[in-house]
Amino acid sequence: MEKIAVGILGATGMVGQKFVEMLAKHPWFEITALAASDRSVGKPYAQAINWNLSYELPPALANMCVSPCLPNLPCSVVFSGLDSSVAGQIESDFAHAGYKVISNCRNHRMDEDVPLLIPEVNSDHLQLVAQQPFGQGAIITNPNCSVIGITMALKPLLDNWGIDSVNIVTMQAISGAGYPGVASLDIVDNIIPYIEGEEAKVESEPLKIMGHYQSKKIIPHQMKLSAQCMRVGVTHGHMACISVKLKQTAQRQDILHAWQDFHREPQLLQLPSAPLHPIVYLPHDTHPQPKLHRQLGNGMAVAVGRLRPCHLFDWKFVILSHNTIRGAAGCAILNGELMAKKGFLKVNI
Repeated sequence: MEKIAVGILGATGMVGQKFVEMLAKHPWFEITALAASDRSVGKPYAQAINWNLSYELPPALANMCVSPCLPNLPCSVVFSGLDSSVAGQIESDFAHAGYKVISNCRNHRMDEDVPLLIPEVNSDHLQLVAQQPFGQGAIITNPNCSVIGITMALKPLLDNWGIDSVNIVTMQAISGAGYPGVASLDIVDNIIPYIEGEEAKVESEPLKIMGHYQSKKIIPHQMKLSAQCMRVGVTHGHMACISVKLKQTAQRQDILHAWQDFHREPQLLQLPSAPLHPIVYLPHDTHPQPKLHRQLGNGMAVAVGRLRPCHLFDWKFVILSHNTIRGAAGCAILNGELMAKKGFLKVNI
């Protein structure tokens, strides 16, 4: 089967390295270009990076020369793990040049014509691509790393009973801050009750994701969201304590069944990165835990636990998702797989 040639923008950063790890042996995609900032351009990839993953680089990628982030790469699709300080213009330049840009960056997430995509939740939002001014090019984004797990857990509740309001408290891993991340003297023996810009994302992005496509645009959902976001001393795995007020009465067992039965297009299409069970409920009182459960579904599943009545809302529960896999590179790759399967890329699978 002919593979789709892909490049990685921001290939030397933490998310970029995760793209390399997950795409190196991908059955549908082949890495043909690695691009990064000027300080890395011209170097073999192995010399340009501070490799932070246990995965051993294949020699072909280790020796691949790092290219500048210019739209002349030998591919038609690029996965973007660029820093937000430069991502906006670079991604637009690639899209205008005809590339499909599948981005983990925040810059274009809330643009009216850009899908903010979680394939299990809002695959129909890919229709927005037709409204973009890029000709053959396009920009598709995945959401904030905490928002992905939160929204996936809420989606079955929304579909079955409707949601009025949600209160969210996140406990986010230090890898979410990138490398080198948070100083050890700040995070060891400590919790930091502030992550710049995070609460606004958690309160706004789900409304777009769970909105509905109508008249060539997204009508945001009108549920009310309140979020508090904290950085905690965990390497990988974002958690969230969620309390939800539903529009209709739900029984505990019905909610558990809704999570258990949650299978959407990625599972029906058997996309390579799609977990067999995107939501896994863990019945033990002390679960989920990052150390034990962040790799469920190869890091692509959302772990949920501690479902119980809430005296202020209706129900409360805890969720966990792997922030650099499902919350970043993995979701972007799943977006790419969905686009390939549905004919949005040049080679159909």
